[in-house]
Amino acid sequence: MNDPKKRILLIEDDAELVHAIRLRLEANNLEVLSAVDGNEGLQKVHQERPDLIILDIRLPKMDGFKVCRMIKYDEDFKEIPVIILTARVRQSDVDMGKEVGADAYMTKPFKNEELLQKIDELLAARV
Repeated sequence: MNDPKKRILLIEDDAELVHAIRLRLEANNLEVLSAVDGNEGLQKVHQERPDLIILDIRLPKMDGFKVCRMIKYDEDFKEIPVIILTARVRQSDVDMGKEVGADAYMTKPFKNEELLQKIDELLAARV
């Protein structure tokens, strides 16, 4: 029996990075949805109910911290794992990521294998 593909929502405004991550995830049998700003990202969370969210911090319209907080404080969506994937490496940013409820905090540049491993780990924990 074929399991339905897990759906990953990628909220990232860098089109090249979206393309690169999409190729990698789709090669690993994951469906990828994307949004280019915080508002669109939140809309897609509500419309699509993804299995996992990969979220940048520096986004147009609404930053990733606020998007994560709004997802994690919403009873209907708080169980969706969120991976913050950002170039921001300061400890204060990592702490803020935890504070807003992110399930993982990864920094760019990143290794594809590490991202895939974290996705698998978080999806397995949801079963």
